Amino acid sequence: MKYIDEFRDQRLAQGLAAAIAAAVQPGREYRLMEFCGGHTHAIYRYGVQHLMPPNVRFIHGPGCPVCVLPMERIDQAIALASQHGVTLCTYGDLMRVPGSARKSLLKAKAEGADVRMIYSTQDALRIARAHPGLQVVLFAIGFETTTPPTAVALKQARAEGLSNFSVFCNHVLTPPALRAILSDAGPDGVRVDGILGPSHVSTLIGSQPYAFVPRDFGLPVVIAGFEPLDVMQSVLMLVSQLNAGRREVENQYTRAVTASGNRKAQALMAEVFRVRARFQWRGLGMLPDSALALADVYADLDAEQRFAVAPTPAREVSGCECPAILRGVKQPVDCALFGKPCTPENPMGACMVSSEGACAAYWSYGRLRAASATPDPR
Repeated sequence: MKYIDEFRDQRLAQGLAAAIAAAVQPGREYRLMEFCGGHTHAIYRYGVQHLMPPNVRFIHGPGCPVCVLPMERIDQAIALASQHGVTLCTYGDLMRVPGSARKSLLKAKAEGADVRMIYSTQDALRIARAHPGLQVVLFAIGFETTTPPTAVALKQARAEGLSNFSVFCNHVLTPPALRAILSDAGPDGVRVDGILGPSHVSTLIGSQPYAFVPRDFGLPVVIAGFEPLDVMQSVLMLVSQLNAGRREVENQYTRAVTASGNRKAQALMAEVFRVRARFQWRGLGMLPDSALALADVYADLDAEQRFAVAPTPAREVSGCECPAILRGVKQPVDCALFGKPCTPENPMGACMVSSEGACAAYWSYGRLRAASATPDPR
């Protein structure tokens, strides 16, 4: 297949649905976690969940880096803009994520802070070049996929001598988060039978980093593309592995993902960043070796060192189930706030703000379904 519409072909989808229905074993449940919010939105946008047999369940994972960013980091970004008078540049989703007392960067901007929405790291560099009197801070965020553009921006700033540019780094790493979720399995944790591995992340890091999942947890992984037929074929691959008793890492997304990934991008990341000893994740807690900070040679461009802003403890909005949803323990319809006080116009948590959040997917594509139609994954 060569074109996008071919990956959304109704006839092929019906054929895959029939193959999955024929493959599943009666009396057996297949609980499949999609780590990436792009998969969640594909599933609900195209109604993939309605094409599955009743014993195939999708369990939603962390979704996206905006969802898993703790409130403390939002509070720090607000403090950077409000207390230090910097020009804070960030992406649209982050503007509306609530921090403590439900204050967001958008609200800080309304109160006078210089917060600017950008579309790429290059936008922040252009602002720094055009306004040498401003201290421009890039609020960088993302899984491995969006890390190389931040690295490029840092190298450009160094080469051009842009001393008024720095980065507030919040790039996080996928494998440690997946390990933390699977380690939490038990009576109060998530029950998973297989993993739909991330797409875009895997184009960069490859499929090899997921080898610990079958080795340490005895679960199969299939790297899945983002189109509906990608997801359905990946489900069939997982079902086939489980039926055969196999536990392997397979790659459905062969048109973009290799075993070793993008070596050039990996080398760039290794040059510009170092792994943090520990980092706080919303819903997952403090995880070791799970995020990136600027390498020592770029310390002078590190906003956390240039502008001292101490993190302060923050608490989730009372009743918000975003942390449990990010671990796959609950679904959006399990949250008493969902669709009532919590909507995209009035978000209580990051899961409703982000374009890849599970709550946003349910709201956009399935909010009218009764809670009873979505069984508890446990």
